[in-house]
Amino acid sequence: MYAARARLTEPLRWADVERQASRLRDPVARLRYLQTCLTQPAAWARDSQRTSWAAFVSLALLLAAAAPTGSSAGSLPVKPKPPVPSPPVASGEVWLVEKTAQFELYSNGLRVERAWCVRGHSRSPRWLNRDARTAPQPPPDPAGLVFHASENDPAPFAPPWTQRLKQQGESLLGWVQRHTLYHYVVDRFGRVHRILEDGDRAHHAGRSLWADARWIYLDLNESFLAVCFEATTENGGRDALTAAQIHAGRLLVEMLRARYRLPAENCVTHAQVSVNPANGRIGYHTDWADGFPFLELGLPDNYSQPLPALLLFGFRADQSFLNRAGPRLREAVRASEEEVSRQARNSALPVEAYRHELAASYRRALRVLTGT
Repeated sequence: MYAARARLTEPLRWADVERQASRLRDPVARLRYLQTCLTQPAAWARDSQRTSWAAFVSLALLLAAAAPTGSSAGSLPVKPKPPVPSPPVASGEVWLVEKTAQFELYSNGLRVERAWCVRGHSRSPRWLNRDARTAPQPPPDPAGLVFHASENDPAPFAPPWTQRLKQQGESLLGWVQRHTLYHYVVDRFGRVHRILEDGDRAHHAGRSLWADARWIYLDLNESFLAVCFEATTENGGRDALTAAQIHAGRLLVEMLRARYRLPAENCVTHAQVSVNPANGRIGYHTDWADGFPFLELGLPDNYSQPLPALLLFGFRADQSFLNRAGPRLREAVRASEEEVSRQARNSALPVEAYRHELAASYRRALRVLTGT
């Protein structure tokens, strides 16, 4: 109890804090000690021997997990259970065959058009190491894919509308190019257009977060590639894509996963990663909240994954989001909220108090990562 009440006047080293916290068997004392450490960010900033900024963020996350759970003091909130993974992509399975100013051709038959490609700004990935006991190492870059819908209400996909479809597609590509919104756009005819190079930042996800078994990613503009399908999901997204789009999308996903070794669980829709920090809700954007053809694109059903925004940072799903979500995503929300309630019980805290701690850790993480 003395350590929890002690006035900390010397600069803190992450290893010292972690070691001291692990010695405090009483969960209340451990929680108070970590809270005291977090009140001195200036001391952390002066400590030239600290592991990195990620260590400070890990401490913030430890605060939310410090109440009694029956695990060690360094444990984090529950990690989302990954879905059954798709077969791993073999190294070198898909490679670049030819690249010109007009197109890229890959060994799996994928052709990527380059007529609309522009240069943007390089990404600056923002991530957290989920295990505070290991030295932070950069995760893969890019770390995953976010699937979007253009929501531009395209004309019916039928011969009489061919000219209109072409005009709508070109209008969409011009808009996306001017605003550097996505890395790839798949039009109604199944043509894959590159808008940005993979190393550039696309303004596609806004406030967003995701997590896998090792990392937590904040602001997916900086760490995930954006793939947009020309489609509208107002009817739930079911049957929104043409057969040509599904075929091209599968080849594109296959190429990107082979090229960057992307885990299947990090290939998700915009609705799964979008958050609104202003009101603490998930699903600020809801494109592909239902109906995305994961299986047809060679991926597992990622709608079944628990949502990290709910599990790790206390966000909520409101009725508007649930109305847009399909049955699988609604079930993922329900399972995630049940897990948060279980964690709260294990922490001997009311659910609302536990959510408050999780939300506070999110705000602290943003301040550390973005300086705001």
